[in-house]
Amino acid sequence: MIMDTIADFLTRIRNASLAKHRLLEVFYSKIKEEISNVLLNNGYILGYKKVTEKKTIKIALKYYQGKTSVIQKIIRISKPGLRKYCKCKDIPRVLNGLGIAIISTSSGVITDKQARKKGIGGEILCYVY
Repeated sequence: MIMDTIADFLTRIRNASLAKHRLLEVFYSKIKEEISNVLLNNGYILGYKKVTEKKTIKIALKYYQGKTSVIQKIIRISKPGLRKYCKCKDIPRVLNGLGIAIISTSSGVITDKQARKKGIGGEILCYVY
């Protein structure tokens, strides 16, 4: 039984990108779909598709010229044993704005830039760069 499904999801993405896989298939959950949507909107993946028959999500990973993965690092920040919350003013910048922090807020799962613009804080799920 997996205790932290988000950490497992991020680890699967990290391992698939290091192994240079084009497609990745993970079990479906709403939070994983929302994180995939944020990654797609920010250009870190090519696309994702929800497969209802198998209850999975297929993710197409993105590479520079077919060699280097667009996702250099993907790091879990808030863990089940130690949750990390922040106010709008305290939202961290990842690599001085070159990366993104994915934050779970009352308005859904959004990036750090969107959270600053809306003026809301939340739980910092992960950093991607």
